[in-house]
Amino acid sequence: MFPDGWYLVGHSDTADHGANRWESDARLGGMIKGFKEFLMRGNVVELAVAVVMGAAMTALVASFGDAFLNPLITLVTGGGDVGGSFTVNGVEFPYGVFINGLLVFFLTALAVYFVIVLPMNKLRERFAPPEEAVVEELAREVVVLEEIRDLLREQRQGRGPSGPGGL
Repeated sequence: MFPDGWYLVGHSDTADHGANRWESDARLGGMIKGFKEFLMRGNVVELAVAVVMGAAMTALVASFGDAFLNPLITLVTGGGDVGGSFTVNGVEFPYGVFINGLLVFFLTALAVYFVIVLPMNKLRERFAPPEEAVVEELAREVVVLEEIRDLLREQRQGRGPSGPGGL
């Protein structure tokens, strides 16, 4: 027997095995339904798209760094075998790789911002309800809630709208 009444198919530990198995199947169906609802929320889908796009953008910028930035750093810092590195006591320190990493990080951040974040913010602004409508709706709700509060207060004091005893 598993926790919470879960049984393996074919397991016959108790006489009510069939009932417990059907309960477990119903719970499993509920869990799967809940998982589907979780996946279909906008935030999860947006996050998945952002991760995939970010990974693709990182690969693109990294290949740009390998193809153009590394050779450029090597050329600017002396060229040939000594460009982008120095040696101390026979140990090579390739600082050009670090500079390339910094540039790739910076370019990736810029690309993700301008290709993913900025367009998503523009789309949210376009499809979001106007702020005035939201404020107006909240104001109406506040008025209704205040009226309900006042009616409940009058009922408690025994002078409700239809006399003593309330509605």
